[in-house]
Amino acid sequence: EKWMPIREVTRAGLKDYLLELRRRGYAIVGVEQTHNSIQMDEFRFPTNAALLLGSEKEGIDADLLPLLDSCVEIPQAGQIRSLNVHVSGALAVWEYTRQWRAGLCA
Repeated sequence: EKWMPIREVTRAGLKDYLLELRRRGYAIVGVEQTHNSIQMDEFRFPTNAALLLGSEKEGIDADLLPLLDSCVEIPQAGQIRSLNVHVSGALAVWEYTRQWRAGLCA
């Protein structure tokens, strides 16, 4: 494929959309700092992955966290452990693409 499909979904329709993606065989991978998060450089992305990004400051809504198959966070150093959501999204897409091109996706 020449392009990676990216779709923006309204907050009101997000839960149903994620459940539909799961029914279609996608794993839902959240980019969020939680007590169960896996460092992104230690995570093997599934081939069919849907990335869920949260909003600035609040992150992924708490009611959506149970829908995640996996949760990854971007390794960071220092006091402030936060990146803008567009930066986090770009890094997650880059890491997925790197793994996919190298044949590393699970």
